[in-house]
Amino acid sequence: MKGASDANSRKLRYRLALTAVAIVSVMAFVVGRPAYLWSWAWLRDRPVAEQLDDGEADDASRLNRTPVSKVWSIPSDPSGAESQLRELLTRARRDHLGVAIAGARHSMGGHTICPDGIVLDMLPFDRMQLDAERRTIRVGAGARWAAVVPYLDTHGLSVGVMQSNNNFTVGGSVSVNCHGWQHDQPPIASTVESFRLMRANGAVVNCSRTENAELFSLVLGGYGLFGVILEVELRVVANERYTPEVERFSAEQYPERFAKLMGEAKDIGMAYGRLCVVPGNDTLLREAVLVVFRRAPCTPQEVPVLSPLEFAGLRRQIHRAQIDSPAGKRLRWQVESSIGEFVRNQYVSRNQLLNEDADVYREQNSDRVDILQEYFVPAEGFSRFLADARRIITRHEGDLLNVTVRTIRCDPDSFLRYADQDMFSLVMLFNHARTATADEQVQGMTREMIDAVLASGGRFYLPYRLHATATQLRAAYPQVEAFFELKRKYDPEEIFQNQFYTTYATP
Repeated sequence: MKGASDANSRKLRYRLALTAVAIVSVMAFVVGRPAYLWSWAWLRDRPVAEQLDDGEADDASRLNRTPVSKVWSIPSDPSGAESQLRELLTRARRDHLGVAIAGARHSMGGHTICPDGIVLDMLPFDRMQLDAERRTIRVGAGARWAAVVPYLDTHGLSVGVMQSNNNFTVGGSVSVNCHGWQHDQPPIASTVESFRLMRANGAVVNCSRTENAELFSLVLGGYGLFGVILEVELRVVANERYTPEVERFSAEQYPERFAKLMGEAKDIGMAYGRLCVVPGNDTLLREAVLVVFRRAPCTPQEVPVLSPLEFAGLRRQIHRAQIDSPAGKRLRWQVESSIGEFVRNQYVSRNQLLNEDADVYREQNSDRVDILQEYFVPAEGFSRFLADARRIITRHEGDLLNVTVRTIRCDPDSFLRYADQDMFSLVMLFNHARTATADEQVQGMTREMIDAVLASGGRFYLPYRLHATATQLRAAYPQVEAFFELKRKYDPEEIFQNQFYTTYATP
């Protein structure tokens, strides 16, 4: 059986290789885009491995380099970790030091940084234990999905809800209450059975929907302000085989077409959309593609073998060729919106879709940064928000590289919830110069985008640049004042801090 599975995997990779060659060839012929686009992207893509000095911390924005008192890596052994962490918190209280909690550090607004305080590096704390009978996994907060997904794959299982990339940590994902391509699902909070939390006084408590329920809801999407998540118990699901389908239509039709498709189909496991980012009044956010992954039932032996990402270099070049280049954006859109002709009758596993590293695409040059923004919009406000976003981005000359559309069901679990109803999520990736001036210019654009999403009945996501005003934050999250009050109730000495808290919390 394993030999047959490996043969199927080789055949799949061969077909994908032919697909990639065909797509590039067709685009070169039909669109007429010369090879210089890829050559130029390759020539100017000079990744650097920047090293922080001792006593410094930063995050994925690469705009938050900050002096800290100490970066402390938690031991991997649970018993030693808890006793040492308790001693560290005692020192923090004694010396009046704030404590921030960091994992993969993919937030962008200093959410894992406390200036002149202690940063807890949770990455070593990554143990996993599966309960196959209950279909739950207990995971250390520092474990990356890049380890969890292959581990579950060997048992025929998969993550219930996570981001569409694997280099985040479990603790970080729970702390921002992430979501992804999983169809018809609330955020990750819905899959959390329980977690163990060390509070500021060193006490370890178990939190679930029935035990310390208020604290449970506050920590889910609580940005590390209520304690240190030690380990999380998550519900998992079966790994499945899917076949993809791609449909192209007007962006304004997205909610209607999505609702119609989902109403007709009961076999969709995952889905996402893309919006056209080519500049121009007739092109920017005017077209959409919807990619759905239908279940293709099979025996466990027929599920495609989990394999490394194919054509990572080509994917990166197509993506990076868009920077400050309408021609590059046009080529990328032609590739993406035409790919449906080449993926029919292909198979992919659920785990394969979840096992992609975001670093394949991200900006790593020293002079520029990639910055994410995310907006949640109900169906009735979708078209209005697109129209406003089109106008705002054009006026500010925002270099928009990607828009992914996801759907999220109403979240009944987290206190600081962004999905208080069913929402469409628009994840936007911008690129700009790595300067304070450029960051300030993007701040102006972001504040206008937030006003637009609020006018459309929506909200904005909190893990990114702290560009929102306090008034905008409270308009989007009317419960945030109660959230800060409860933070001080559970952590009266305000030991757990970060730049999000110090920017927006009021005494």
